[in-house]
Amino acid sequence: MEFKQLQSFAAVIRCGSFTEAAEELFLSQPTISIHIRQLEEELHTKLLLRTTKSVKPTPKGEMLFEYAQRILELRERIVQACSDDGENIIHLGASTIPSAYILPEILPKYGALAPNTYFVIHQGDSKEVAKGLLEGLYDLGLTGMRAEEESLDYIPFCQDRMVLITPVNQHYLALKARKDVTAAELLRGPVILREKGSGSRKSADRFLEQAGILEEDLQVVARVNDQEAVKNLVAGGLGVSILSQRAARNFQEERRVLAFELPELATSRNLYIVFRRGVPLPEYVRHFADFVRRTYLPTI
Repeated sequence: MEFKQLQSFAAVIRCGSFTEAAEELFLSQPTISIHIRQLEEELHTKLLLRTTKSVKPTPKGEMLFEYAQRILELRERIVQACSDDGENIIHLGASTIPSAYILPEILPKYGALAPNTYFVIHQGDSKEVAKGLLEGLYDLGLTGMRAEEESLDYIPFCQDRMVLITPVNQHYLALKARKDVTAAELLRGPVILREKGSGSRKSADRFLEQAGILEEDLQVVARVNDQEAVKNLVAGGLGVSILSQRAARNFQEERRVLAFELPELATSRNLYIVFRRGVPLPEYVRHFADFVRRTYLPTI
């Protein structure tokens, strides 16, 4: 019998649902089912009564639930007592948009709620964050792109969209005043692209593909791996670019660039909380992940 099995079992009883228990623990539903089955096999008894509408404990399941709560509570007290002055450190991998525009917004709020939790932030593109998670370097990840990796689970927590930004000059001001300007028209001049591997670049590529615009037909004058550098180059008049609306917001509000909306279906994307599948998160990491999800959930 393992703590992770008891944790899954207790969550199913509390939530009354395998799906909600999986979301609470940041595990996949099949993993929750495996944990329950292992407990039932070890104890040689049925613990849950499943119907199409509900999940309820058997009499033996109710007894185990009471014991499990005490065991898990005691375990948490032991962990807290043995930790350094009750301090928790979360190693967090974050891609460009989450690290630059989500974390500065969320960490001060969370710091007031959990003053004994500290963060070590590792910034990279979405692929680098996935690699760090798989290697066990990070406890949790925040990315703008899913990786094709079965060992990772992705939970959307926030929605972002792409916009096309241009320098502020008479030409683009005149286009801004029109209602029928097209993306193809805006992209006829010099274009600045993000580097491969970023979620922003993938979203931009998806838009260009759906718009029938080939990259080789663009006049690409720079490929840049830094979002702030892209904005400064656009503001300086080098060219136009497609990037995150969150990233462009401050330059747009300061009137250093113009922002043109693009079709939402082609340019909206999710930001994700990422974690290793089947590896239970420590309580303090799960608490932070749940805080992020609840903070931004109304936006998706």
